[in-house]
Amino acid sequence: MQANPVSRKKIGIITGSGPEAGIDLWSKLLAANRTIHGDRFRGDLDAPDVTIVSESTLGLSMELAENDRAVWQCLRQAAEAIAHRVDYYAIACNTLNYYQPQLEALQLPATFVSFADAVSGFVKENRIERVALLGARPVTDLGPWSHYRTLAEHVTIELPKPALAEQLHRLIYDVKTHGGNVEDIRRRFRDILNGLESHTVLLACTELPLIPLDAGHKQAVDVTELVARRLARLANGLQP
Repeated sequence: MQANPVSRKKIGIITGSGPEAGIDLWSKLLAANRTIHGDRFRGDLDAPDVTIVSESTLGLSMELAENDRAVWQCLRQAAEAIAHRVDYYAIACNTLNYYQPQLEALQLPATFVSFADAVSGFVKENRIERVALLGARPVTDLGPWSHYRTLAEHVTIELPKPALAEQLHRLIYDVKTHGGNVEDIRRRFRDILNGLESHTVLLACTELPLIPLDAGHKQAVDVTELVARRLARLANGLQP
């Protein structure tokens, strides 16, 4: 078997909040890459070149306002390390994408691929006018710590009511501890989905897609998968 003569771009994934989220993004990147190649896929030689950096300190992002300094120091070091090995990189955590402006200001040799940019592209392409946003508290309050605070410029956003938002935040912690395939976690997540009015629901937390659940009549949009598709296209020299 001959080597692929096409010069492919290298991809980086920063993870740790939680580590399973990085595995999930990598797995979905591999699936998206296979779809792009279709019948021409040859296996190993057509798989993307991926570098992973996993830092457990990034788990402090669940309470970002209290841990900003420690989280940013860790994330910056991870980005600086990975950027010299790859062409594009993403962070497998919706909350940590808050640091997009700071990361871009570093002018690293690799290009950052953000979750919010992938979501904005999705809602525009599909002409979606209303979505429900599910994620950790720093994301769903749409305050100064939310990576999605500019999303309202493109679409009407339904946020979970305060009691539901608190249940969701605790649910995410429990997925980190116990995994998503637990009956109690599946039941609680189903109740949260049923409490929303919007048809389209953004799973804007990398733990939520780890819960195996039929969303029923709702369209649950896995933001991790949107980013994985974008990374796969970039890896193959295609427009995102």
